[in-house]
Amino acid sequence: MTIEFTKGHGTGNDFILILDKPGQLALSQGEVAKMCDRHFGIGADGLIIVKPTAKSPEVSHLLEVEPGAEWFMDYRNADGSEAEMCGNGIRVFARFLLENQLCTLTDGSTLPVATRNGIKDITATVNGFAVDLGLFTIGNDETLVSASGLQVTRPGLEINVGNPHVVVALANMDELEGLELNKPPQLDPAQPDGANIEFVVLDEPLVSKGVAGLSMRVHERGSGETLSCGTGVAAAAIAIRHWAGGSQNFWKVSVPGGDVAVRMFPTEDGEHVAISGPAELSYSGVWQG
Repeated sequence: MTIEFTKGHGTGNDFILILDKPGQLALSQGEVAKMCDRHFGIGADGLIIVKPTAKSPEVSHLLEVEPGAEWFMDYRNADGSEAEMCGNGIRVFARFLLENQLCTLTDGSTLPVATRNGIKDITATVNGFAVDLGLFTIGNDETLVSASGLQVTRPGLEINVGNPHVVVALANMDELEGLELNKPPQLDPAQPDGANIEFVVLDEPLVSKGVAGLSMRVHERGSGETLSCGTGVAAAAIAIRHWAGGSQNFWKVSVPGGDVAVRMFPTEDGEHVAISGPAELSYSGVWQG
């Protein structure tokens, strides 16, 4: 099997992108995991199949809602499992579409993309792209999280931004840096579908020039620790705002791969959250599996 691919990343969160115009590429979970393996494959945190929405039965109905959503981001975790969405991945997806002349995105225009979590709207920014992740929900705050390098179990807050997260607040940077996230943290109670788990430390002072700041590390379900997680930075900012009982809507989240901006804003159907940050394509090649 010979497949042309492109590598890309958003703040160090890296992906394999494969264009499938016919919509007929069928990769097994094992094949995806092999390609994402950093020792025996190409290496990536996840894999994105770029395919026409109209040729993708699981999302083709979204064209009735948004006819302009011509492309479907078929996202797979590094272990080959399917995922609803990826906040960094969708920005890299937009970069791929533009550089391969598969779409246009002018100043002030919006690019709708089909995902397993519905339509996501992308706009161009000075340093990359912004994506409206849509509605979010705040759930149970009684989930207990244990992690290697953390001396005692900590409470976590469940946040859903199209995919599931549990956010844990830590006391200082020493605790954050001392985590060993090569080992999966444990949730009590366990979540049947798993969750991305974010560990966060607030900046001091929290707010500077109207923007609140925090630092974060993340263990992503199906991928392990990554340098960044787009939906995770949104979940982290939402959780801290919820705990603080405030109305701070502008955030900067620092992850090992860089900085991602988060914004909460009202819409007709409820409060949305958006993220913005860079997206780059690194190189292209051919995979022979």
